[in-house]
This record gives sequence, structure tokens and C-alpha cells, in this order.
Amino acid sequence: MSEMTKPLLEMKSVSKEYNGNPVLKDVSFTLGQGEVLGLVGENGAGKSTLMNILFGMEVIQQTGGYGGQVLIDGKEVKFTSPLDALKAGIGMVHQEFSLLPGFTAAENILLNREPENKSVLSLVFGDRANTIDRKKLQKEAIEAITKLGVSLDPDMLVSEMPVGHKQFTEISREISKSAIRLLVLDEPTAVLTEKEAEMLLKAIENLSKQGISVIFITHRLQEILDVCDKVIVMRDGRIINELEAASTSINEMAKLMVGREVATSINPVEKDRKISDKVVLSVKHLWVDMPGETVKDVNLEVHEGEFLGIGGLAGQGKLGIPNGIMGLYPAGGTVTFSGNSIPLNNPRACLDSDLAFVSEDRRGVGLLLDESLEWNIAFPAMQIHGKFLKKYLGGLINWRDQGAIKEVTEKYIKQLQIKCTSSKQKAKELSGGNQQKICLAKSFALEPKLLFVSEPTRGIDIGAKALVLQALREYNRKYGVTIVMISSELEELRQCCDRIAIITDGAVSGILPASTPSEDFGILMVGKTKKEAK
Repeated sequence: MSEMTKPLLEMKSVSKEYNGNPVLKDVSFTLGQGEVLGLVGENGAGKSTLMNILFGMEVIQQTGGYGGQVLIDGKEVKFTSPLDALKAGIGMVHQEFSLLPGFTAAENILLNREPENKSVLSLVFGDRANTIDRKKLQKEAIEAITKLGVSLDPDMLVSEMPVGHKQFTEISREISKSAIRLLVLDEPTAVLTEKEAEMLLKAIENLSKQGISVIFITHRLQEILDVCDKVIVMRDGRIINELEAASTSINEMAKLMVGREVATSINPVEKDRKISDKVVLSVKHLWVDMPGETVKDVNLEVHEGEFLGIGGLAGQGKLGIPNGIMGLYPAGGTVTFSGNSIPLNNPRACLDSDLAFVSEDRRGVGLLLDESLEWNIAFPAMQIHGKFLKKYLGGLINWRDQGAIKEVTEKYIKQLQIKCTSSKQKAKELSGGNQQKICLAKSFALEPKLLFVSEPTRGIDIGAKALVLQALREYNRKYGVTIVMISSELEELRQCCDRIAIITDGAVSGILPASTPSEDFGILMVGKTKKEAK
């Protein structure tokens, strides 16, 4: 092979174990310059571990390194930190953001690489006395944003950004590094609206035309077909197949990922399902001060036993509703549940009232990452309702019922098909999709009367997605639990819900039955209101 045709990246027979468990087995592939490679697989298939090896993440060194070879331009490299990978022109945008909230987009894009002005003091005190060249910083940040081809205000503080803009800031930061040759995007569209995702796919095409190679990890299989040259399907730590994106299909990829035929959607909701006339949750003039998701004036009634969806574009306020009601952000207005007034700004009062919440921020709010799955699932129910406790001396002493805790954890591991080594495994060791299932199990164990679920399928694979939605529907149907699901995925809401409320500019722009054509919801999303269909 001549010097010119050598691939930019080769991975040869790469393998990796954690505590004696093989997570990667003999993985080999190549990537050419300007090529877009799709990497798909269920959560836990080994995708993130493979990218951690490529990017020199410390977790790989701390757990005994890896087997096999990584070659750049035909020469073997041994990255021991992400700085080594950056020097070789590899950038990576992770699922979890690493931005400084109190800084602007421009400041984050050029963090630690700020252009500087020298002054007279610099001659005496050296570089420490340099000042930041604000004009140049702004110019370079705008160049990176333009290269990406998205609309992003360089002066906006990260703390005030909707989540989609945070994602664009992360990616702009990577491509502002002049030597960048390969960009790894791990679930970049999971947090984006459809419009933002389209912009990002276009940006990936632009980068490819500029000769930058891209490894694109996503669970949205249509995006693979739209933007990739080839696709690698992983399952249980191995590459199952490498396909030309132009000649494969969503069904073929899904089948390879899970090793079986997979339902890409669950059955739509029964149109003639009878919903109680009794209003169980009444929300009047709710406002919530949640950065990037401000709620201005929401009025909403939820019926007993209903499965209500809340949708809308990113940044319009839909995520603020459950976060405000459950006391996680400052809120005002009136909320009544089962005839009782719910005090706002008081999370404990909500939980005591038999409300529960699965947050969209599973790492920040949802999980005790360093604790076992047993503790994660059982602890809230133990603390709030006194479950899983044995009483001694007539109730004077309460002691943990370890048998009951193990039993309930194993019940949900089985029901939600959580991939783990045992119920004692730490939550942080699970893949994103399995962590999401633990958040669901924890709220199920509380046995609430009403459950708020926010973005339940964000960043999880096609097989896990169907399971999570099925579990929620079953929970609603079997136990009569009222569910309010907030999601950016309109089709998911249409599959699961009885009615869907669309939030635009911090208020309800309309509520329609889930069976209404999707274009009618689209009209509500862009702010043209339509009265609820009876």
C-alpha cells in the first residue's frame, strides 16, 4: 500500500477486559481521510470502550491497558492521555458535557487556548502578565461555529443555553483545534431536536468535505443512512459486520445489533381507550425558572390513569414542567394532586404525596453512581415510605431487609433486561441505557400514583428503547399509574400516550389526541395554536 493510500486510522485485533470480563474481543477496522464511519450497537456492546482506547482515556490505563494495535498513518501509537490523542489530531465529543457553565460559548470553545496580547509587564513577568485578546477570541470562535455551520450565539452563557446549543459548543470546541483530522462524536444528536439534528448532519458532511474523518456513534439508525459512508455493527464486544451505508437498511442494522428481529416501534395506543373524567393533577399558571427551559404560564389537567405526553422543540420549556413541580428549580403557580395542594420548591413534599420523577439528567440527579444497583433501586423507597425494612422490638428498631432489597432489584433487572454482572454491581459501571433502566426501576419501586418521566429514551439503543417504552405502558395499564412523559421524540409520544400537550414559548400551545397526524403537532410546535380535538 503506497504512503498516499494508507488509511488515517487502523485498529487491529483490539481487546479489553474489566476485572476479568472481556468487553472487547479482537476488534479490527480502518478509516480513510474524510470518511464518515457509523458505529452502532446496543448499550454495553463496547462502543464507548473502543473510543476510550482510541482517545487515550485514563480509565483504560488504570484498568490494565488493552491488547492489539492502534495505527495512525500506518504507524503504531500508544496514547496514555487524551492530550496525546489531541496532538495526533483526534478530537472527541462525549455523551456527558464538559463545559464551564459561567463562561460564554466563545470562551468555552477556546478554553486553555485563548489568544493573548503581550504587554510591557509581559517582559518582566513573562506570559502570566499577558491579557486575553478578546477580539481574536471572538473571531476564532465564530470561525469554528461557521465551519460547523450551525446557529450559535458566541456570547451566550453555557448556563443559559438549551441543551442543543451546549452540544454545538462542544463540537465547535473540537473543530477549532487547527490540527484536527479525526472527530469522534458519541451520541451527538441524542439531545437535539429534529431540526438541530438535521443541522448537525449537514455539519458532518461539511467536515468530511474538508477532509476531516468522523466516527459517528448514534442510536438513530436513519442518521447512519443519511450521513455515513460505511457502518460497523458491534455486539457483545465484537464487530458483527461492516456494511456500506448506501446498501443497508434500518431493519438490517437493528437485527445485527440485537441478534434477533427487533420491533422498531411498539404498537400504537388503542384509539378507543376509555380515560377517566376525574382530574388527578391540575396545574394552573405554573412558571419555572430553569435555565434554557423557562416555563412562563402553563395550565394543564391530567386525568386519573392517563398516559399524557408533553412535547415541543428544545428550549421551549417542556423539561421545566416536571423539574418545577418536583421542586428542582424555583417555581410558582398552583399545583393540585388528588384534591390536595402540592407545595412548590419542596421536593420531599412531592415524594410524600406519591409523585415520582425520572429526570432527564440521569447522572446528575438520577443515580448514586458509586453505589450498588440494589441501593440505587431500594434506597428512595426505604427512605420515603419505610419499605424494605424489618421492624424489631415492636418497631423501636428498623433494620434493612437485605433479602427483600435483593429480590426487588432482581425483579427489575429481569423485567427491564438490565445488562449487569449482578445486583451488587456499581451503577457507574453500567452503560447509559442500562443506567436509564435503573432510574426507571427506582421510581417503580416507589409505587407512585403519578410518575413524571423526562426523556426516558435519550441516548439509548433501539432494543432498549422499545423495552423502556413497553415497561412504561405496561406500568400504566397494569397498575393504573398515571404517567406524564416528556420527550423530544414526537413519534414515541404518539406510540405511548393518550393525549399530547405541546409546549411553545413556555406555555401550552395545544393538546391533541395521540392519534392526530404528526403535521398537526408540527403546527403547534411552531406556535400556531390549534384547539384541542374532542
